[in-house]
Amino acid sequence: MAQTPTTFEVDGTAICTRRMNAGMDVQQLADMVGITDSYLRKLERGDRTRMRPGPYQALRAALNANDTDLLAPHQNPPERK
Repeated sequence: MAQTPTTFEVDGTAICTRRMNAGMDVQQLADMVGITDSYLRKLERGDRTRMRPGPYQALRAALNANDTDLLAPHQNPPERK
């Protein structure tokens, strides 16, 4: 059985885009998710990149999104020479 990660690395640009497409301002979405507007702004700017499972699940629900929509794309490590 898969264990739930302790944090989720999110894509702030994707969060911002989905929020604006949904016609919400930062305060509205933050209130829906149960986080501060300051924290949401930091996520959208990329100053913060990780969310705990509870708030992340609330964010997904509020934006009607899935993991592919909101999680940061994993990048391959640079090749060693």
